[in-house]
Amino acid sequence: MTDSVVFSGQSGAADQRYRRIGLLGGSFNPAHDGHRYISTEALRRLGLDEIWWMVSPQNPLKSESGMAPYGKRLASAQVVARHPRIRVTSIEAEMGTQYTADTLESLVQRYPATHFVWLMGADNLLQIPRWRDWSKIFNTVPIAVFARDSYDSKALSGIAAHRFRASRLPASAAKVLADAALPAWVFLRIRPHPAAATDLRQAGHWPHGS
Repeated sequence: MTDSVVFSGQSGAADQRYRRIGLLGGSFNPAHDGHRYISTEALRRLGLDEIWWMVSPQNPLKSESGMAPYGKRLASAQVVARHPRIRVTSIEAEMGTQYTADTLESLVQRYPATHFVWLMGADNLLQIPRWRDWSKIFNTVPIAVFARDSYDSKALSGIAAHRFRASRLPASAAKVLADAALPAWVFLRIRPHPAAATDLRQAGHWPHGS
């Protein structure tokens, strides 16, 4: 069986050249411009080649109630991404992994020539101790944490930040994060973005292709 990444709407054999790939996982219920904003900031500030949006079949920490069908969420991500270096992928569903720690471990094994960076907001840094095998995530790939308004101070004084405080790199080292010895993470302050999936769902707004 050949080693491949199958992206929604496209497929191809994964090459083995060195690449830096940012991973943005989530429900994308729906995808919105905030996801795209973080992705473009990651491309610029982390020196990444691409961003992969990993649309989760079902987040274990979120209720299935109110969760749109997987195909609809995948389609919303395709509409919003609109960037040549942002790829929407169903790889988590294809690998059959449910937890981030398992997904990352599988990706690192599958693509040994690729340097992955996990991307997340400060809200997820605060709640990551609730994730299964969360410490393993820090020891599998470097992590870039993006500021998220009211969550920042709590996240930076929380359990995860405290446990891995010695592994935090300064923001000025962001462009070498992908190549850093593990564990390694950075906290990046960015301009707040108003888009929120909850607000879009309540307004009944879903992205549609032309």
